Formats: sequence, C-alpha cells, structure tokens
Amino acid sequence: MRKKTYAMRYVAGQPAEQIFPGVLAHLGPDLPPGAALPNSNTLRVMVWNIFKQQRADWLSVLRDYGKDAQLVLLQEAQTTPELIRFATSNFLAADQVPAFMLPQHPSGVMTLSAAHPVYCCPLREREPLLRLSKSALVTVYPLLDGRLLMVVNIHAVNFSIGIDVYSKQLDPIGEQIANHKGPVIMAGDFNAWSKQRINALFGFAGNIQLEEVRFPSDYRKRAFGRPLDFIFYRDLSVTNASVMETRASDHNPLRVEFMASKPLTL
Repeated sequence: MRKKTYAMRYVAGQPAEQIFPGVLAHLGPDLPPGAALPNSNTLRVMVWNIFKQQRADWLSVLRDYGKDAQLVLLQEAQTTPELIRFATSNFLAADQVPAFMLPQHPSGVMTLSAAHPVYCCPLREREPLLRLSKSALVTVYPLLDGRLLMVVNIHAVNFSIGIDVYSKQLDPIGEQIANHKGPVIMAGDFNAWSKQRINALFGFAGNIQLEEVRFPSDYRKRAFGRPLDFIFYRDLSVTNASVMETRASDHNPLRVEFMASKPLTL
C-alpha cells in the first residue's frame, strides 16, 4: 500500500508539523487570511538542486545567494540539522515533501518562505524503474498588492521509458494552476534531458499560459545538451535573472527577480 503523501513544516521555536494535501476548493476566495510576503513588489526567488548537501560550501552558497530572497526552492534537500537551522533562522516557514528516506534524514523538495503559506499541497510520483519517489510542492502566499501567488517546487521523475509517468507527474500540478487566478511561479529540476521531455514540458507550460525565464549567461546544469532546471511564471515581470557557477552541488543555483506590481486595468 502506498504511503500517504504529506509535507513537513519547520518553523522556529515550534515542533515540526505534518501537512496533508489541500483541497482544490480551498483555492477560491475562502482561503484563510495571512501576512503578505514582505517587500513582494520586488520578488526575489532562488531555485537550486542542492544534491542532498553532499558537497562542501553548500551552506555558504545558500546563505550568500539566497540571503535576501523571499522564496528559496530547493530540490534534493535533506533535512539535516544544519539545513533546518538555516531555514528556520532566516525564513518564517520551511515546507518539505519527503520523497524518500535516507539512512538519517528524508530528502525531497523544500520551499523556504518569508511568509507562512495559506495553502499547501504536497505531491509525489514514483520512479517506474528505480521505484524511488520524486516530489513536488504547491504553496500559495499573499502578495502586498492583494493577489495570491502560487509557487510550484518540483523535482521531476528521471528514469522512465517514454513520457507517460513524466506527464502523469505534471497533470495534478496543471490542475492546481488551472484553478488559480493569480500569479504563478513554477520552478525546479525538471529532468528534461530528452526531446520528448522538453516537448512535453513546454507543451504543458504553454497550455497553462506560463512563460519561461531566460538567462542571459546560461550556466544551468545540462544533460545530453539540454538544461535540467527551469523557472516558469505567469502574471509577473522578470527584471533580472542569473545562474551562479559553483562546485557546491551538481547543479548551479538559479536566481530571478520579478516585479510583482498589479497590472493596470483600463
């Protein structure tokens, strides 16, 4: 029997809390009120597959490159004491979906945020060949302009024949985004290493009106010549985007700055 999917929420001074999947109906106007992401007229986001913190200097890179971000989206984040200490010392909330258990600490996507999410939906999909799980996390945050920002943090399945399982993992995310009326950020390690996967990913993003963030100096991790990490967005404007070269992981962290001002209506 498959284990129930849940997220673990880490907040300074409080015990870790299990969060079970939200209900799509909760994406309507009845979402509970919450404090907005601070300074969210200019929204800074970091995205990084942190490689389970196996390499030296991961903490200094995370600290230096993510220090003034309101959102940090990590993949392969292992819940070591050092990471939890950094997350709870610098952000109001850290939500992780345990994808699979390592000898000491679970690993999966983790979203660090400068405000508490008003909605949280963890998702998992099992690799068909290795039988290991990959995870995704959908969270929603109020912005200063009154809109609700949906954030999707994903680590896509890697080893599969064809794209059936790959598309199956994206489908519930598309349903979540389709039911959301405000701005969206979808980012992470999409493992889009084949032409089939790239076509499926961009077809998916196009169907839900997401645009791709472009990087002027593109140092993203590649496999078979194709980038693995992406940031997509809707109803926001990109003002800056960069990729940092580092040896602190097998992926390079992405950084994007959005202008989140509400568009004028004529």
